[in-house]
Amino acid sequence: VAPSRRYPLFSRGATSKGVGETRGRRGVRIALTASALLMCGLASASNPIVPGWYADPEIRVFAGRYWIYPTYSDHYGKPDVTSRFSAAQKLARQRKTVRPSYGMQTFFNAFSSPDLVHWTKHDHVFDVRNAAWAAYAIWAPSVIQANGRYYMFFSANDIQSDAELGGIGLAVSDRPGGPFKDAIGKPLVGAFHNGAQPIDPFAFRDHDGQVYLFYGGWKHCNVVRLSADMKRILPFADGSKYKEVTPPGYVEGSFMIERKGVYYLMWSEGGWTGPDYSVAYATGPGPTGPFTPRGKILSQDLRIARGAGHHSVVNVPGTDDWYIAYHRRPLDTDRGEHRQIAIDRMVFAADGRIEPVVMTDAGVTPRPIGVQKPTQSSGRAM
Repeated sequence: VAPSRRYPLFSRGATSKGVGETRGRRGVRIALTASALLMCGLASASNPIVPGWYADPEIRVFAGRYWIYPTYSDHYGKPDVTSRFSAAQKLARQRKTVRPSYGMQTFFNAFSSPDLVHWTKHDHVFDVRNAAWAAYAIWAPSVIQANGRYYMFFSANDIQSDAELGGIGLAVSDRPGGPFKDAIGKPLVGAFHNGAQPIDPFAFRDHDGQVYLFYGGWKHCNVVRLSADMKRILPFADGSKYKEVTPPGYVEGSFMIERKGVYYLMWSEGGWTGPDYSVAYATGPGPTGPFTPRGKILSQDLRIARGAGHHSVVNVPGTDDWYIAYHRRPLDTDRGEHRQIAIDRMVFAADGRIEPVVMTDAGVTPRPIGVQKPTQSSGRAM
């Protein structure tokens, strides 16, 4: 497992042994403490939930813990860097990038928590040192458990045409905390299809076990079917492999959940460096639609933050309680890369609509997994 550091609430923590510390009697103590704090209302996570400039957070539940996998957006204090590059990677890194920060983005850190409040940092769970074809612009990971392992889909190299090497890669690890290593030696999606730049992957498992990969930038969204080993793209019944499901207003950052038989396709709109970045959604009868647009659920609040978007959602197992993880830009900076991770509640109305998300500085109270009595629900965020 990659090295870790603990972040109790928002403060910086001393070094720790990471996920292993939660096992056995120590794990029981953590769960009981979190439960007691929850009942007493004595603790909450302030937003942002961890120090640093991070973006595009994907939140998951693995082995009784919440995990967040974000993009490293910019240096914060001491620069965090990849220790070495191959000759081929050094050559690739000489290409002119859209923004200088893309050269910094060569790895993923991750964060795990027993309760959404106390976070442990896991350094470099993925690094381009473990993917020879990837060199920069490592963005927006999506991790799914399958076949007893953990599979990470990621964006690399910000390709601008099919003539360039890059796209969506696949890495694999035996643990959610890595290290994740290249699984196929090349991009899984290495070209434009239906106008979609191959970035921003999201892996979704349906009721029948089929895993779909949603992805796409440049205002186009595709969905593909994955093989059981996650390493191949399978055709749909009509023979096509790349099905476009682009809703009106879509820009990037597609995400999918299912709740009570309704499939919610979610995405980000607007410019990621600007204040109009936001999250909207549509609903449909299945993972490939057709989808009906339902409007925006997350946008800037000039009392709190700007540029709120590129989100993910987690359903607390055994309940109908949902939380949204997203990035946002503080009010005191205009730098595009200055983004921070926040978590707030996501609430459904009685008719299944998603209520507008209320951005907060206070964040959420502890929500340990399996501590409270579960409520019946068919909601999933796989």
